[in-house]
This record gives sequence, structure tokens and C-alpha cells, in this order.
Amino acid sequence: MRECSPLSRRALLGLAAAAVPLTATATAPASAAGARSAGTRSTGTNVVGGERLARGGVQVRAAGLPKKLTAQAWLVADRDTGEVLASYNAHRRLAPASTLKMLFADTVLPKFAPEQRYRVTDADLADIPSGSSLVGVQAGTTYTVEQLWQGVFLRSGNDAVHVLAHMNGGIARTVAEMQARAGHLNALDTHVVSPDGFDHKGQISSAYDLTLFARAGLKNPDFRRHCGTRTADFPAGGKKTFQIQNTDRLLTGAWGLRPYAGLLGVKNGYTSHAGNTFTGAATRGGRTLLVTVMHPAEGSNAVYEQTAALLDWGFGAGRAAQPVGLLAAPGGTNGSRPTVSPLPSEHPAHASTTPPGPSTLRLTEGAAGTAALLGAGAWAILRRRRAARTAEVPAEAPQQGGRHRR
Repeated sequence: MRECSPLSRRALLGLAAAAVPLTATATAPASAAGARSAGTRSTGTNVVGGERLARGGVQVRAAGLPKKLTAQAWLVADRDTGEVLASYNAHRRLAPASTLKMLFADTVLPKFAPEQRYRVTDADLADIPSGSSLVGVQAGTTYTVEQLWQGVFLRSGNDAVHVLAHMNGGIARTVAEMQARAGHLNALDTHVVSPDGFDHKGQISSAYDLTLFARAGLKNPDFRRHCGTRTADFPAGGKKTFQIQNTDRLLTGAWGLRPYAGLLGVKNGYTSHAGNTFTGAATRGGRTLLVTVMHPAEGSNAVYEQTAALLDWGFGAGRAAQPVGLLAAPGGTNGSRPTVSPLPSEHPAHASTTPPGPSTLRLTEGAAGTAALLGAGAWAILRRRRAARTAEVPAEAPQQGGRHRR
């Protein structure tokens, strides 16, 4: 026994020491689901897009960024290479508004032929949220799929979204497919509640994820055509039509803005809760950039002005920028399955959108308790062995045990 005692003592003390890393590992989500529950910032490199995108504040390796950027989150990326040239709170979870329709389109658009016709029923329009943006879909009227998608892209019509969702098997099925598609794209900040992007509790995304949706969608020729369409004639019943105009002000030049040269689309959004959001794509000199801007402090044209400023930077000084991250490839092909690391929301209005889960503090407390129990157990065994050899050791045991309890 005496020959084994030194080894046993080291092993027991090693058990106590081994409990300490639990404090660090328990706070880092081990999977995408864990990350969504914890809602904490990862300090490792297993972050979607790269470790720097998990940090707060501006991430850039070049000069000349626009000075007046008031958005709560934004990101600039090269569509073709996937390089993130600059970002601010890239993984911060915020209400996406109608920019979530990019994910809806990327999920559902390939399923129906543009010329397919559908007669709308009252049931198709029964569950549209009050206060939604509408294109003017009428029950009893027959539309082509092409026309319905024009209503989605140009007027952000929730009525057109709900008709297409019912054609796809219903709202619940469409939401489930959108969530699965988001997971396939490694858009792990996103939680889908409704296909229309309207304000629903728990419906969140991030500048990083919205950029992934735009990048994926633009690979579809129909998606590109719709998001770049300025005007279209929409059925008004019978043989009558009325003209609808794209609400993307950088595309049309409305509300005092000039059309942005080379703009491809993609999608804007606004609700009273989300504020303004926008993802835009533009091509110059053979290079296509993606910019997402979420929740600028000002309303009206600010989301478009800040997007245009970031695009200008990307086509100018941003050419010399070294990437600070990457847009993940679909299907987890960008390496090991990454975990998400969104920044905690700083505003109470958005705090409720993060799905509940164990906090970092409680995980740390649990790990510390485990360490204490293991340490105390190890010490108790050592104390009993020492007691067999000498009567002086037990007098120190309460003091040592007290250290472990602290």
C-alpha cells in the first residue's frame, strides 16, 4: 500500500485539478443547439465564419471605413470568394423583418414552375398577421407562380408569401423547411417562426446569416431576376392589372435616393420592432459584393445610405482589405461542424428573442461545484490515509476542506 500511496495521491489530486477546466468547457456551446441556448460569445476558433466574427465591435484589416455607421450590426463580403472584408457584430441576433423572405425564397422558389397557375382561397389568406405589408392578392383570383413571387420580392407582400406557403403544404411545413435550409447553409443564428419575417416572438437572424441567404439565393436565376425587377404588372381581378414597384430604394432611386450603380438587389425590410434591415448586392469591375445592414439608429433612408457607403468602401479601399472571416459553405463543408457565437443583445426590446437556455453563470457555477466536490472527495481520502499514519493531520483537515467549499 505504501508503494501505491504516492501514485494514488497524485491521481486523486489530479482528479480535483481536472475538474477546473469544466468551468471553461461548460461555458462554450458544444453544438449549434447548445450555442443557441447559451447565447454566449465563443472564445475558440470553432465559430461560423471564423473567430474574429464572434467579437464585438468593428472587425477590419484596412483603412477608410465610412464614419457614420449607426447600425447595430453590418457586414461586407465578397460573394464569389466568401471573404468577409469587414463586419460589426456579425453574429448578433436581431429581428430580421422582411429580409427573412430571402430564406423563404431560397427554400420554396425552386419547387414551382413560374408558369404554374393557382386559384387563391380564403383559407390561404386567413392567417396573415395584422399590419402586414400586402401586394393585393385576392381570394377567387388565379395567379401564376411568377406573379406571386413578384408580389413577394417587389412589394414584400405577406399575402403572396402565405399563398405560396400554403401551396407548399402549409405554414408549419414551410417554417420547418426554412429552418432546415438555414441549418444546411450554416446560418445558425437564425430561428424561423413565420415565413413572412413579420414580428413574431423568437424570430431572429443576424447580419452574417442574412448575407448567407442572399449569397445562396443569388445562385438561382429566378431569384436574381425577381430581386432585380423594378416594376411589374400585377393582377387586379378579371383582365385588369395595376403596376407594382420594388420597395428597394437603392434599386429604384425612390425617396430622394439615386439608384446604386451595379445593384443586383436583394431584399429590404421594416417593422416597428425590427426597424430597418437591408441586404444588398452590387457588381463593379467583375467583382460582386454583399452588404447587410441591420437596425441603424436613424430611420427612413439611413439603411440604404449606410449600405451604399459600405459598398463604396468595398469597391474602393476594401480591395486591399485582408479578410476577417469567411462565409460558410453550405452543408458544413467548410470544416468541422461549427458552432454559433452570437453577441448578447444589448437592448431589452430584443432580449426576449433569444431562446431560453442555461446561462454562462450557471454553467460556471455548476462546474465550480463539481470541482469542489471532486476536490473535497480527494482530500477526504487522503485525510483518512494520513490519519492511519499520524494523529496530527486531522487537525488541519477542516481548514483544508474549508478552502474547497469556498
